[in-house]
Amino acid sequence: MTLLFPKRAAWLIAGAAFAGLASPAFAQSNEELVVTGRYVGTMPESVQTLSQTVSYADLDLSSTAGRAEFRHRIRLTARFLRGKLGENDTATSIVPSCRDAAMKDAITRAGTLEAHVAPRGTTWVGGPAWAPPYPAAWTSQYPD
Repeated sequence: MTLLFPKRAAWLIAGAAFAGLASPAFAQSNEELVVTGRYVGTMPESVQTLSQTVSYADLDLSSTAGRAEFRHRIRLTARFLRGKLGENDTATSIVPSCRDAAMKDAITRAGTLEAHVAPRGTTWVGGPAWAPPYPAAWTSQYPD
């Protein structure tokens, strides 16, 4: 009797199928939100936008404290991006500041995340602490 597939090929197919089933167990959780700052000014085209991720892997967004910390991180990150883009603190009612626009967009998306989050539960272990791009002193210097 002739085999259509050699035994080696059968083992390779079985191994690939097993790896495909096992990969979700090894997948990393991507619990972060991207804050994007856009500057409409005299900057070169190449630097009119900057973005920075804000992690919430270490936060429980089902709690009031977790949501407050997440929003505080977003506000400080928007402030950081505004500074990197060279925008000052002035904004007019016609053109919102980079910081205001970045915060509004990110806070809206954060609200969607928070509305659909499930409680972490008693066995949840927080992810690694987030390393913010802005100076550590900003956390107390700009409380909200």
